[in-house]
Amino acid sequence: MACTSRRRTRHSSRAVTLLALALSAHVVLAASDSPLVDFNRMGKVGLAGAFAGLDLVDNSTSVTFDPTTASLLSRSSDGSLSKIASTNPGGSVLAGCAVDDVFYFAGSFTSVGSTTAANVASYSSSQNTISSLGQNGPDGVVHTLFCDSSRKQVWAGGQFSSPGASVAVWDIASSSWSAAPFGGLTGAAAEVLSITSNSSQSSLYISGSFIASFGNGTVAINGTHNPNVPFSTGATPFSSSLVPVPLQGAQIDAGPSSSDSDFSNINNTLCPAGSDGPGNTWFAADGTKAVITVRKFSFLTARGIRIGNTFLDGRGTTAFSVATIPDNTVQQLHYFDPTANQNKSCTDSCPLLTDPNVPYQDFLFDSDLDVTGFQLTLSAFKGDGAGLHLLQLLSSGAFASAVDGQNGQSCFAPGPSSTLPVGTWTVKQADTSIAGTVQQVLVSDVDVGTSQADGPSFTWMPYVSASGEYDINLLVPGCTNFQDCPLRTSVQVTVFPGGGQNPWVTNISQQNTQDSTTLIYRGPIVPTTPQFQTTITMELAEDPKGSGQNGKYELVADRVQLILTSANTTSSNSSSSGSNTTSITQQGFGFLEWPLSSTSTVASHAAISTSAITSQDNIGFGLLSALGGVNSVASTTEAVAAVAQHPSGALFLGGKFSLTSGSANGASNIAVYKNGALTALSNNGLNGAVTSLVVDGDNLYVGGSFSDTAQASNSALKGVAVYSVSGNTWSALEGGVNGAVTSLDVANNQILVAGNFTELLNSSGGTTDQNAGGFATWDVSSGSWVNSGGFLVGSMTFVGNGTSANPQFVAGSVTSSLKFGASGLVMLQNGQNGKPEVVPLGVQFDASNAANSTPATVIRRSHHRRSATSWIPNLNVMTMFKRQTQTTLAPLPSAAPAPAPAVLAGVFWTNSSASKEVVIIGGNFSYTAGGVSAENIAIYDANSKTAVALKGNQPNGTIRALHVKGNSLYVGGEFTIQGVETNGFAIYDLANQRWDQNGVDSLQAGSGSSVVVRSISDSPADDHTVVVAGSFAQAGSTPCRAICSLDSTSRKWSALGNGIQGDVSAVVYAGSDTLIAAGSIALADSTHANVASYELSNSTWSSVGDGSTLPGPVTAVEVDNNNKSAVFAAGRASDGSSSFLYFWDGKNWNSVGSTLESTTEISQLTMVPLQNTHASNGIIEPDRVLMISGTLSDSSFGNASSALFDGATFIPYVVSTSQSGAPGTVAGLFRSFATFSFTQKHFLATGVVILISIAIGAGIVFLLALIEILWTLFARRDDKVGPVAHEDFDTDDDSTHRPSSLLEHINAATRSTILGAQSPFGLNAEKEAGYAVAAGAAAHDDPFSGPDGSNYVRAETPSDALGGGLDGEEQSRPAYARYSFDGRGDGELALRTGQELEILDDRDAAWWYARDSRTGQEGVVPAAYVY
Repeated sequence: MACTSRRRTRHSSRAVTLLALALSAHVVLAASDSPLVDFNRMGKVGLAGAFAGLDLVDNSTSVTFDPTTASLLSRSSDGSLSKIASTNPGGSVLAGCAVDDVFYFAGSFTSVGSTTAANVASYSSSQNTISSLGQNGPDGVVHTLFCDSSRKQVWAGGQFSSPGASVAVWDIASSSWSAAPFGGLTGAAAEVLSITSNSSQSSLYISGSFIASFGNGTVAINGTHNPNVPFSTGATPFSSSLVPVPLQGAQIDAGPSSSDSDFSNINNTLCPAGSDGPGNTWFAADGTKAVITVRKFSFLTARGIRIGNTFLDGRGTTAFSVATIPDNTVQQLHYFDPTANQNKSCTDSCPLLTDPNVPYQDFLFDSDLDVTGFQLTLSAFKGDGAGLHLLQLLSSGAFASAVDGQNGQSCFAPGPSSTLPVGTWTVKQADTSIAGTVQQVLVSDVDVGTSQADGPSFTWMPYVSASGEYDINLLVPGCTNFQDCPLRTSVQVTVFPGGGQNPWVTNISQQNTQDSTTLIYRGPIVPTTPQFQTTITMELAEDPKGSGQNGKYELVADRVQLILTSANTTSSNSSSSGSNTTSITQQGFGFLEWPLSSTSTVASHAAISTSAITSQDNIGFGLLSALGGVNSVASTTEAVAAVAQHPSGALFLGGKFSLTSGSANGASNIAVYKNGALTALSNNGLNGAVTSLVVDGDNLYVGGSFSDTAQASNSALKGVAVYSVSGNTWSALEGGVNGAVTSLDVANNQILVAGNFTELLNSSGGTTDQNAGGFATWDVSSGSWVNSGGFLVGSMTFVGNGTSANPQFVAGSVTSSLKFGASGLVMLQNGQNGKPEVVPLGVQFDASNAANSTPATVIRRSHHRRSATSWIPNLNVMTMFKRQTQTTLAPLPSAAPAPAPAVLAGVFWTNSSASKEVVIIGGNFSYTAGGVSAENIAIYDANSKTAVALKGNQPNGTIRALHVKGNSLYVGGEFTIQGVETNGFAIYDLANQRWDQNGVDSLQAGSGSSVVVRSISDSPADDHTVVVAGSFAQAGSTPCRAICSLDSTSRKWSALGNGIQGDVSAVVYAGSDTLIAAGSIALADSTHANVASYELSNSTWSSVGDGSTLPGPVTAVEVDNNNKSAVFAAGRASDGSSSFLYFWDGKNWNSVGSTLESTTEISQLTMVPLQNTHASNGIIEPDRVLMISGTLSDSSFGNASSALFDGATFIPYVVSTSQSGAPGTVAGLFRSFATFSFTQKHFLATGVVILISIAIGAGIVFLLALIEILWTLFARRDDKVGPVAHEDFDTDDDSTHRPSSLLEHINAATRSTILGAQSPFGLNAEKEAGYAVAAGAAAHDDPFSGPDGSNYVRAETPSDALGGGLDGEEQSRPAYARYSFDGRGDGELALRTGQELEILDDRDAAWWYARDSRTGQEGVVPAAYVY
């Protein structure tokens, strides 16, 4: 039968493999020379969409996740996640800790990645490798690890028997395992769940479900072989204690066999009646290899095989191998070689000694195996052929079946195992998953309501060959195969181990659907004698589970399994009752303190010396007493799962328990030990099990499976809670989580929460729609859930601090994970080595509460000119608008799936009052800001990672376009606002924080349609005009279908020329004269266009190329370099069968996206600059690429959310996912600079520039000095010296003034030399600029175009090669234009009176280097023109 963990059962499910969020296996990953987008040149950049997780495609290997495994993830300081490795299917990772740069982790697994490792492994951050931890490590599940960095040791606790019972120690220096230096941990579940240290790191606190026994006696060690088994030096005390499995009745085939009838019966070797000879030995046919196959046709547990060679006639077997059935796996075997006096291992060709002094050898498997038989291959021999005298299959220790027919007498045993049924028990049989294999059990029906005393019972009496330490398991067959699930209930099992020990009582549910194995005893067992036999009795539980069927329960009796863990307990076979020489004086439950300084070592089977008792051990004594004593905790349900010490010294204990007496009477699942006594917490603790505790300051954070305090007081305490130590009060983390919490950690003023939950809850207990797939982060300072940094969907079992390179590790069953987690928005900038640096949204958004919460994907960039705005459809347009000439147009395509929360639009705004740039985002989401619920629009401060809501009523619907003009926020989409007369378009006054629709007529839809605004942008021809586009019929009484202009001063709508028909999805500009609109469009004369241009100078519309060439409506459009002869358009065919990407070269539309698959939905096209270059082609210049966003599927790279197109190749760039693990959508990119230069500037290194400047400056100084000397010599050659008349000189005469600063001339000359341009400064530039001010130039006059224009010299180039001249840390400072300046010269920046600027370099007194705060353009301006 299948074995499952008693505490944590993982049900197998269909493996789900996500390849980097649906990146197909043939994805062309970005290579090292792939395009490096220059985000910094675009100012500040945001990437928005409908996603919960996001990652950038790089040249690493594809990441896959199988939720049937356990995955280990590293978590960086910014919260981003990276996969380390996964375990074998069915594995788990439950604990971890770090020493230096090595992270140790443990659980239940056999491999991690490609590394074979049993339950414990290590990960080296520096080498990025997984390693196993030696041999002979824990042979069972490990629940906890503690790293002792000072002693370079790792302590492991769990439920295992080797190298020590429940606790083992890994020594890093010697790379070896050892048992703990103490024993006495038996009883209850005999497992350790937590090992932690006290606050001074001087002692370990060990907790779990066990009895800690203290005494002054010892148990004698048995170093001899089992006296019931003939002695052989080829066996060990351990192997000789294993009872052979009776193979009578098994199907055994051996061949080819000898033709001699005295040596041809293999059954004679199972338990030979005499010595090696005729009738007791089997020979293979002469000169051949032989195969012996043994089939039992029912599952049995085996530990190894015993083989005795034949020594007759000089023949014998010299080599063999063993394969188990039904898995047909050749097993590795471990044996003792008496000739070398060493333990050895073998697999394919195991040696068998031919020394008559070694009658048999025992070969053991790696661990206990469930088998139905085995196949022995005799591969080598000596003499005439192979042969055997003895062949036995060794059990795991001892056994007993409920069906007496399966309890055959073992070889060397005085009798078989036996049973004692009370009541009526009948045989029941079921097929198993192994063909030809059946499973027989006994069942007894009992009426529902029958008392335990009146019900049936069943007692197993296994034959035990030798004394030792045993684990006893009860095997319960799954009800699915037997088709009796409704009848199943729970039973009580009592074990009488003998040796003067107390009985163990365990309550077990038999309602398991799959076969299960439950530990019912751990400890010493004495061998069977005529006077004593260990008994295991099963009866109806006192409080049976389930309701039965037709008034009946069914009890099931299968097998008991005794697993020998140590052959070390001595007991006289002639004793009447057995004996135990240990004198137990005190016992405690679930807690032990062990001083790390202790040098004593106690065998695992012995009691802990009473001299080792500490004051904290009173905790265990008190718990045992308060729980009712040893017999009361034998049911194994009580446990102390977590321990944490407060700085005050108070020690908190959490787990599953209910104290019924003592100082903490009434405490449930959590208590505190302080002032020498256990004490209950406020409201008597919690109403469910506690799994994890962490202390942060005065607060204790608690995780587990609870929903309130024990005495109900706060229903928001679901799964996680905080307890004030000083205030003795409980508080909620909002509403908690909707599942169990398994692990907690504290880092960076945040509480990290891992568990089996999917959502965060609000304070009323309802869902917040904040998805959290097994991992969440609570910010202590703000008292709220925040973005965890990475994206994760799974059921997590562990989170803990790690190494310096990997601050935290998270582990569990992962369905999906990406490096970055964010609710629809990340910020991008250039990072190390030019690679993108991603900063996720710092707040957690929920799904919108609006009635119209249908998700849509769209992005609107607020750019004055090169605005590649985009479209995400969400229209009901089965019936199109009635056109001016009844033109029928194809509807816009359906929207790609985009579940909320989704950010669909973004814009940057500088708050002049606070001098701070923030991000305004819109979409379909909700959130809480300052305790107030808000939705669909947020003002996000990326520095403080906080979101602020707009004051007033919130938009009810979806926001799809945002645009900022001064302090006015233009909002577009599909929404209404309560109390504000608006329909899909509104204006918000950011300065006065109110909606401002005064004088603005509402947009109106056509018949059967709704208003949808998809694009808002500035007209490049008029600074007071805003262009609004989407789906609408008119604005107020002004007809302007699909696109309309709004005068921002008069607030009056106007049509653009004679207008168009259809729906507009996107608007871009080609320079300052041409607007290009895309969508499902026809001109006023019914000419099909889909991409149309509007000339701002003469107000005329025209189609861009032949509209019929494009396959269908356009969803995104972009212009390259303001060139209307370089236009990209993307969309979907009119019949919806395919997607397309076309390029307009000024003459024709040409397809450039032939590899796009039909599922592609493109939401945005935008040109982005590069830091490097790509190969030249006739479509896109080498210094830029086209960024394509949406939901992309392409035959060249698979699936992605954004890709880069260089004119020849598509390169996947961004992958994203929704919270459910489905592919996400990137709506698009938005930026703070409306315009920027694609031209890459290559500067000399700063040091070289300085050296050249010094050389040039020195040369100029020398030249000027030489000119002055020569001039003086020539001027004075004929002069005569006379008195000087000072009154003859005008104070303003230039002849007495030095030219404006010599350094300015040197700088100018240096700049001109480096950049290859003429110096922008005349000799009197500074002075003449001053004249302009002195003359009182008119506010709007441009001195360069006036009568004195010749007095001013224009700058030729900006000072790009020079560092800024601002002091200290200041990189720029705000300024405003005093006068207008045409800026027609190269490198000059045009000015308008009152224009807002940023001064970047003010070292030159006459000319300053500045940036337009609105457009991002840079250039030089006259210093006298700004203030």
